[in-house]
Amino acid sequence: MHHDVVIHEAEAVRIDRILAGFTAESGASETLLIDRGGQLLATSGTSSSFDTVSIGALAAGAFSSTSAIAGLLGETEFSVLFHQGERESIHVSTVDDQSILLAIFDDRTTVGMVRLFAKEASRAIQAVLADGRARPQRVGALSTPLTMAEVRSAVGEASV
Repeated sequence: MHHDVVIHEAEAVRIDRILAGFTAESGASETLLIDRGGQLLATSGTSSSFDTVSIGALAAGAFSSTSAIAGLLGETEFSVLFHQGERESIHVSTVDDQSILLAIFDDRTTVGMVRLFAKEASRAIQAVLADGRARPQRVGALSTPLTMAEVRSAVGEASV
């Protein structure tokens, strides 16, 4: 069972910096941080031609299905997946038990470079996410969603 990943603003800035560094160092054209359900958490890169939402969802599904294969082989999980295409390739790796790092790259770099820098980036992101989880959770009125009456009152509408 996986929980929603919550990233606060301070952590988001740190993660964006890590992803930008990873993208530049590895030579990837696009880098995605996704949760295990495929939800896009952060992205870096220059290629806006990719449907990152669909790629993230499908990659998470592929990662999940290979976990079942790993179990059949006595492994807890395969921590890295690599898909090589004619023009584009994808490297998918575990960050922690809730998130995955995905890099899209072409022949201007190598899978070895991507893999090397992915390990470093994953460790750094894992530390940022752990810092965020260690923060005290909000409790009380600010932690619950507003009711419709509270929303109407906040925007100045009369209650119906």
